[in-house]
Amino acid sequence: MNSFSLLPVPAFNDNYLWLLHDGEKALVVDPGDAAPIVDTLRQLNLNLESILVTHHHADHTGGVMALHEKYGAKVFAPAVDTMPFEGKMAYQRMGEGDSVTALGVLWQVIDVPGHTAGHIAYFGEPAGMAPTLFCGDTLFSGGCGRLFEGTPAQMRASLAKLSALPGNTNVCCAHEYTLANLAFARRVEPGNTALMRYSEACAKKRENNIPTVPSSIAIECAVNPFLRVEQDEVMASVLSQFPGTPSTPDNIFGALREWKNTA
Repeated sequence: MNSFSLLPVPAFNDNYLWLLHDGEKALVVDPGDAAPIVDTLRQLNLNLESILVTHHHADHTGGVMALHEKYGAKVFAPAVDTMPFEGKMAYQRMGEGDSVTALGVLWQVIDVPGHTAGHIAYFGEPAGMAPTLFCGDTLFSGGCGRLFEGTPAQMRASLAKLSALPGNTNVCCAHEYTLANLAFARRVEPGNTALMRYSEACAKKRENNIPTVPSSIAIECAVNPFLRVEQDEVMASVLSQFPGTPSTPDNIFGALREWKNTA
C-alpha cells in the first residue's frame, strides 16, 4: 500500500499550491504558478499525474497549461466556471456528484458556490492519512472567501456541506490568511477559549515560518465564526455592528462577511 505525503508549496505572497504524492507520482491542486511545482517535482523526483482546479481565478490556474504540457497531467476543473484555458487544452469538467481517481484515491467533487459561481472542492481519503479536503478559496482557517460571484446564502450552504465532513479531515485551503482571520474572529467571539488557544498555536507556527494549514474540520467548527453564525456570541457581535439585521442565519452570515470585508 502506498504512503502519501502532503505538501503546501508556497507561491506568490501568500498562496499554497497543494502537492500530494506517493513517492513516485503526484497531484497538484490550484497551480497558479508552474515554477515552484516544477522545482518541487524535480527535487523529489516525482512525475505529475493529475491537476485539480477549484475555481477560475488566475492565482489558481496560471500554471495549469505549462504543467499539463510538460508532464501530460490530466486536468480536472469546474464545469460552471469558465476556465482561462478554455478552448486551449482538453480538461474534464467536474461538478457535484462527480468523482476523480488520482494517485489511486477516489476524490469526491463538492459544489461550493459563493467565492465564484462554479467553485468546487475535492474530498478524498488517502490510505494511511486523515481524510483530506482541497477547498480552494471557500473555507480558510478562521475565515471564508469573499463573495465575488455568489450570495451569503450560497456561501453559508457551501460551508455547511464542508463542516459536515469528518472532524479529522485535513482542511487544505489556498492562502496563508490564518492570523488575520483569527484576529477578526477574536473580535467577533472574544469569549471563545478554543479560539484563543488556536490563535496562540498558529502565531507560534508563523514565528517559525511554519504553515498554519492544514487545519481540520473539527478545529474550524470550534473557532471559525463563519461556521458559527448561530452561536449566541457571534450573533450578538454582528447585531451590535449592524443593528436591525434580521437574525436569520443567512442575514447574520452576510453581515459578518461585510464586517470582515471592512475590518
